[in-house]
Amino acid sequence: MSTTKSAELATPAAETFTLTENSTGRTFELPVIKGTTGPDVIDVRKLYAETGCFTYDPGFTSTGSCESRITYIDGDAGILLYRGYPIEELAEQSDFMEVCYLLLYGNLPSVEEKEKFRRDITYHTMVNEQINYFFRGFRRDSHPMAVMCGVVGALSAFYHDSTDITDPHHRMVASHRLIAKMATIAAMTYKYSLGQPFIYPRNDLKFSENLLHMMYATPCEEYSVNPVLARAMRRILILHADHEQNASTSTVRLAGSSGANPFACIAAGIASLWGPAHGGANEAVLNMLEEIGSKDHIPEYIKRAKDKDDPFRLMGFGHRVYKNYDPRAKVMQKTCHEVLDELGMRDTPLLELAMELERIALEDEYFVEKKLYPNVDFYSGTILKAIGIPVEMFTVIFATGRTPGWIAHWNEMISSPYRIGRPRQLYRGPSKRDYVPMDKR
Repeated sequence: MSTTKSAELATPAAETFTLTENSTGRTFELPVIKGTTGPDVIDVRKLYAETGCFTYDPGFTSTGSCESRITYIDGDAGILLYRGYPIEELAEQSDFMEVCYLLLYGNLPSVEEKEKFRRDITYHTMVNEQINYFFRGFRRDSHPMAVMCGVVGALSAFYHDSTDITDPHHRMVASHRLIAKMATIAAMTYKYSLGQPFIYPRNDLKFSENLLHMMYATPCEEYSVNPVLARAMRRILILHADHEQNASTSTVRLAGSSGANPFACIAAGIASLWGPAHGGANEAVLNMLEEIGSKDHIPEYIKRAKDKDDPFRLMGFGHRVYKNYDPRAKVMQKTCHEVLDELGMRDTPLLELAMELERIALEDEYFVEKKLYPNVDFYSGTILKAIGIPVEMFTVIFATGRTPGWIAHWNEMISSPYRIGRPRQLYRGPSKRDYVPMDKR
């Protein structure tokens, strides 16, 4: 088939895309849908019925799987918008609760709306006491993401009073519970790996402060939250709160399309996020820094990174979506330097190495020409390492920040008419074969 765009367009809404079948000369008209901004979309829902053909798009990188009003990305221009608001402005001027409200409800809250939402979230931060015993079924050296995935998936067994997806009130309560309890579960996962007692959430602390407090306080010594570190954690959570139809968000939507309860859907998202090509990217950055070892080895590894035949890759540079500078990285760069200055850690070998790599990537002609700028994973990994969070906990922090985005997408889908997800395939296996009895094979 050949494709041409229809030359006669009455109005933008009447625009169509014409397919021509080479063998017969038949033509097929497909509607073109326009979004608020971004590329037009060819509606192929009736393609099979009209042509007998499916589209083939491995990874769905050229397929719009849903209609959404939540997040917009322009990778070429380096733009990320939550409900129309630039991520840079939200990270600098909002707190995490305000961004959660924005993602869930579509608008920034008034003073009264924000206070009510904050209280609703705060008073859901405790988890059922039996969950403390549930943790004991895991080995102490389990990967924190394995523990988190299991515990979040089990929440429906503890909070079955908010699993009716057809009830708007149930959906609201489940949404609040998931946002609130994710930080508590993240901190419990960390404490469990250390063999330390769990620390209960405090209602007088803000979200990011509470997360740090639950991670670092002990029953015998109070932990005073450093405001610079709390601000860094707040920005990390905001910058990771949503990122359009990525692998984990698409997983949440696909799981939700079957009618699964929200806790199961978010657990599915966590499982997807665990992959090193997705949420594990900032963990990969620290592993790379450990491999390089010292500033003296940087020239050797830069040379290897430029060699297409060398398997070594610089992690945390460039981005699959952003062909320009990652807008989240601009905020993280500033935050990274604030944290290192506050903690007096610029001379720490590993972090000194990270800063030298940053300098080279921003100045080296090869990196600048190919737009391999440091991305959000490079800086967030460096910040979390400086704060003292173990590498294996990085993706757990990511999941905590991404939860409101997952929930917003799940709610958006469930609140509208939807169909169960059912991708098609290009079958290349054997055609029909006759069964051969065992004694004749």
